[in-house]
Amino acid sequence: MKAGVIFVSKKPLDTINLNNIRVYAYHGCLPEETKIGSDYRVDISVDANLDISAESDELCDTVDYVHLNKIVKEEMAIASKLLEHVAKRILDRIFAELEIVKKAKVKVAKVNPPLGGDVEDVNITLSKKRG
Repeated sequence: MKAGVIFVSKKPLDTINLNNIRVYAYHGCLPEETKIGSDYRVDISVDANLDISAESDELCDTVDYVHLNKIVKEEMAIASKLLEHVAKRILDRIFAELEIVKKAKVKVAKVNPPLGGDVEDVNITLSKKRG
């Protein structure tokens, strides 16, 4: 090692995942989609430094996944034409309400979409980074 050179090791962020949050909602561009509704699945992945909570064992030091689930349920209850729009609202709330989160990814899937064929789901994934 050269004299005077300092190596800084940056610890990678930790991840919390919520998978397959099931919601019935009224998103879509077709009038019948907003009247009849559909089944949706939402997956969330958030990155944060969890060192403090791993040591303290205190909920206030981590990302509360109950809070994440509440954000998803509330935002999915607001009708949108596009899945991208609802996913962006979910991301925006995560970053507004959970300062510890540094990166997040949200996947919203419409189960059995009305495409005139046998399609399991159609989904979009949006990501956001703090800073």
